[in-house]
Amino acid sequence: MSILEAIILGIVEGLTEFLPVSSTGHLTLMEGLLGLPVDDRSITGFTAVIQIGAILAVLLYFRGDIARIAVAWGRGLVNREARTFDYRFGWYVVAGSLPIGIVGFLGQDLIAGPLRSLWVVAAALILWSAVMVWGERGATQARGEPQTTLRDVLIIGVVQCAALVPGVSRSGATISAGLLLGLDRVTATRLSFFLAIPALTAAGLYELPRALDQGVGLVPTAVATIVSFVVAYASIAWLLKFVAGHSITAFVPYRVVLGVLVAVLLATGVLQAT
Repeated sequence: MSILEAIILGIVEGLTEFLPVSSTGHLTLMEGLLGLPVDDRSITGFTAVIQIGAILAVLLYFRGDIARIAVAWGRGLVNREARTFDYRFGWYVVAGSLPIGIVGFLGQDLIAGPLRSLWVVAAALILWSAVMVWGERGATQARGEPQTTLRDVLIIGVVQCAALVPGVSRSGATISAGLLLGLDRVTATRLSFFLAIPALTAAGLYELPRALDQGVGLVPTAVATIVSFVVAYASIAWLLKFVAGHSITAFVPYRVVLGVLVAVLLATGVLQAT
């Protein structure tokens, strides 16, 4: 992989990781356009590793919230009377991250193999758009972050597993689930960010040795990760402002058009599925 290709993929990762358009789907598509073998384990490993840049952006952006929650969690472990909502929220994030960790580990061969087809990306972009529309239409937005429960986070965590299919979108899945559970859009989006931290960090660290040992190399991986960090930080700030006053269905036309375009390019032989 060249440095230019690494920069391009880092930009794509940073732009799309937290938008409900599927970063993995976009990375898979761009890798196909660049002529890279999208189902090669070194490329799938690289795709997982550069997500760490986006997670570092989340850690920096929400550093105040994360520090407050971590302190409350630590205090609550040793003092029952100090078990505030922040203490419970810390456990919520842990519990909500377990489903995708288990499913991702057990299904890693399927995820890195057959699901990396661009036909899967095209179908998921189109079909999951209907779920996003359903989520917005069924939203009451009656509850904020202090009213979030363990049940909410467990359900959202299970739905997050759908994002293991390229083209679905992790943020699209989690935000839609949060809306259907009655959470307001900003709360659902913030929860999506927090649930991303353990899920994407674990995936990136797990795939790091493979990405470095099987052909991508340290320098392209580092460059793409740094670029994704810078671009993702700006994307986080923009998305939080956007969802405060706009529906996530604003992204649906783009998803559908892109899915149809990818399907046409595949059908005409311009793109190869893997």
